[in-house]
Amino acid sequence: MKIIKSLLIAGSLLLGTVHAAPSDFLVSTDWLEKNISNPKVKLIEVSVNPGVFERAHIPGAINFEWHTDLVDTVRRDIVSQQNFETLLRKAGINNDSTIILYGDTNNWFAAWGAWVFDIYGVKEVKLLDGGRKKWEAENRPLVAVTKIPSVGNIKVSAANPALRARLSDVVAVAEKKSNVALVDIRSADEYSGKVFAPAGVQELAVRAGHVPGATNVPWGQAVAADGTFKSVDELKKIYAAAGVDGSKPVITYCRIGERSSHTWFALKKLLGYDVRNYDGSWTEYGNAVGVPVSNPAGTV
Repeated sequence: MKIIKSLLIAGSLLLGTVHAAPSDFLVSTDWLEKNISNPKVKLIEVSVNPGVFERAHIPGAINFEWHTDLVDTVRRDIVSQQNFETLLRKAGINNDSTIILYGDTNNWFAAWGAWVFDIYGVKEVKLLDGGRKKWEAENRPLVAVTKIPSVGNIKVSAANPALRARLSDVVAVAEKKSNVALVDIRSADEYSGKVFAPAGVQELAVRAGHVPGATNVPWGQAVAADGTFKSVDELKKIYAAAGVDGSKPVITYCRIGERSSHTWFALKKLLGYDVRNYDGSWTEYGNAVGVPVSNPAGTV
């Protein structure tokens, strides 16, 4: 039996990286409710709509505000290593904690949080599959009172630049100087340049359209009706149909980096591909001088 197992592992290594199972990075609402009292499970809500957490949240959850806690408030950047470590310790997170992230708006900002955690090398970080929407739809417990946790002892690593794409990386793809698969996860109308931003969202770019060479796979194609991620097999087929099969590195982008974090999670964590998130996204690229833009809708 050991010989057969060794041969199977060896064969997998010859064929490529052995991909982790989705359960390594996702937990179900049922699992969370059963493990919610485990002191090693640390629950963090990352929602974007004001007052959502304060109105009611999953018992034991701590609130992280993405636009202040997870970013630098002076310059457009992610939170610094020191500030992130301080934030996590105040949230009671230890080196041996299992961290569960969830939030509103289809877990977009929770996925952003997962990306930041990954950049700083924090282990045992998972998303609540389906996020706040699924938890509420199933009438699972919510509370309005937040308990102040004991200070944790977690130590975070220096930022890993391999998980983050910059403007220069994306321009290199647009100018065909880089063999990277670029995935625009916005809506078809945003991609074509018909609209600058989703309905009801402030326009932040002076140009509409997409990065030349980018393929359009809207983030919503990765999830089922209840907001949970589709199966690994389904995800592979969806992205392979767009020419993204893991054979070369991938960069995801959207408008401000949160929806693309959701696709980053699907491609990197669930499929095991080599993926970077371009958090500058269209608000940076669409305002940059001297970069090529594809605008099929002709709105430029």
